[in-house]
Amino acid sequence: MSTYLENSARWGVWELEAALLPAAYPRLVQRAGALAAMLPPDAPEHAAAAVARLDGLVIAGGPDVDPGRYGAERSPRTGPPAPERDAWELALIDAALAARVPLLGICRGMQLLNVALGGTLVQHLDGHAELVGVFGGHPVTPVPGTLYAGIVPEELMVPTYHHQAVERLGARLVPSAHAADGTVEAVELPAAEGWVLGVQWHPEMGEDLRVVRALVAAAG
Repeated sequence: MSTYLENSARWGVWELEAALLPAAYPRLVQRAGALAAMLPPDAPEHAAAAVARLDGLVIAGGPDVDPGRYGAERSPRTGPPAPERDAWELALIDAALAARVPLLGICRGMQLLNVALGGTLVQHLDGHAELVGVFGGHPVTPVPGTLYAGIVPEELMVPTYHHQAVERLGARLVPSAHAADGTVEAVELPAAEGWVLGVQWHPEMGEDLRVVRALVAAAG
């Protein structure tokens, strides 16, 4: 799974640049019965070699995708860029799709999957983050006949914290869940292209393991 790259993080007596990931992410994978490996940002040309060693890939949540990646001007509401992470994770996604390695995008990871396939993003969306630094929740409804609906067939209350969302879908992507306001909450590729799913919410902050267990099963 991909990680953050932060200019400063503190632990013990240290305050240093750090590649890090909230512990809920590896714990999610471990709870689903798999081993978690963390992939800090690296040169994009190393992505294919990294993915070749994996059974499955998770692109984690994090900062806003640079609007330049989808041909848009930066909105004042868009957060600071993370160019090293954008480049690395886009290369990981491309490598996973080419190698048909099962892929799960979470929040930013879903947005980046959409961008990787030529889609665009809404740069600010109200109502999907309640308080700064506090996860909220709302129901999502699956689209019948999709991969996601086969995993979670009923409406589900999900942990959510985001202010951007899919606008124009990337090539071949299918919406597979929506929020009550119509926001696309999950996307996927047709089954013929492998196991590829993105969810806008944060399954690592909840108790429902069905999505990540489906990823682990596909990876197996």
